[in-house]
Amino acid sequence: MTDERLSAEPFFSRFFKKPEFTSVVGVVGVFLVFFAIADDAMFNLEGVLSWTEQAALIGILAVGACLLMIGGEFDLSVGSMIGFSGMVMAIMTVEYGVPAWISIISAFIISCSLGFLNGYIVVKTKLPSFIVTLASLFILRGLTVAISRMLTNQTLVGGVTEASEGDWLASLFGGEAFTGLFLYLADLGIIEKFADGTPVVTGIKMLLVWWIGLTIIGIVILRLTKYGNWIYATGGDEQASKNMGVPTDKVKIMLFMATAFCATVFAACQVFDYGSADAQRGLLKEFEAIIAVVMGGALLTGGYGTVIGACLGALIFGIVNIGISYTAIDSDWFRVFLGMMLLGAVMLSNSVRKKIMRS
Repeated sequence: MTDERLSAEPFFSRFFKKPEFTSVVGVVGVFLVFFAIADDAMFNLEGVLSWTEQAALIGILAVGACLLMIGGEFDLSVGSMIGFSGMVMAIMTVEYGVPAWISIISAFIISCSLGFLNGYIVVKTKLPSFIVTLASLFILRGLTVAISRMLTNQTLVGGVTEASEGDWLASLFGGEAFTGLFLYLADLGIIEKFADGTPVVTGIKMLLVWWIGLTIIGIVILRLTKYGNWIYATGGDEQASKNMGVPTDKVKIMLFMATAFCATVFAACQVFDYGSADAQRGLLKEFEAIIAVVMGGALLTGGYGTVIGACLGALIFGIVNIGISYTAIDSDWFRVFLGMMLLGAVMLSNSVRKKIMRS
């Protein structure tokens, strides 16, 4: 039976209380700004794909970071995990001739094991995850550089495209999807094409497909499963959740493994799309993911947030990052604008939360 007080509540009032409210406001605001000042090319098919692809890079990480932050923890090792897992794939595939699919699976197993270790240390020692994963950040970055130099005498490994050509699993991370559809649309004249009939946009990069897929999985977990309730409960009040029988330690460890998994997806998409791996890839990506999650309305204290909000935060990041290049504004101002967006989002989110608590 539905509570009459809830059904009588206006739609806008209910929407105002949702965590993703701030990110929706942010996306609308950013779109209006760039509609007014950006070149029209930003909003054609090629332009839209350019900033959605940038958003997807952060969005993939934001899904894992969001779930972990709702659970009350942080993972600062995500950026280093990208560089580390990418080098594992490239070195195994190029230097040792291992089939790409084995290299990819091996990288996922290793990174998820490291995520498990991060989570295990946090729950067993009760040390702040900020400190534990900050240590992991330096350890992994150092290992990546040291091992790559020891095995290859360099920190950049190329030739991945040639070494992985025709590999079934590599094709799920690199390259494009829906190429046939875009060719068909070009033949119909719906999208632009070159003189030889080749579409200007030949397909959607696989990282966009992964972003959409991971986002759907994250939404389903949070909204439709008991694990979603456990994540919110763990981040909201860990001790009370334990008393109610929630396996908070297991929840946190699984969430750390999820962030490692997302970081490896990010790495695989870059390695098999660019055809190379670099020990320095992923630098500062952990902070960009956290920024996206916070702009999406999640609280740093845990127990509050949504994957939809985090992905909208990533979309803001992508629009601002690429959109500036379509304006007369110097791209050096990108991080200034992003910082202002972050501060505004936190202030708005805090204001909304206080209003909700008072009501």
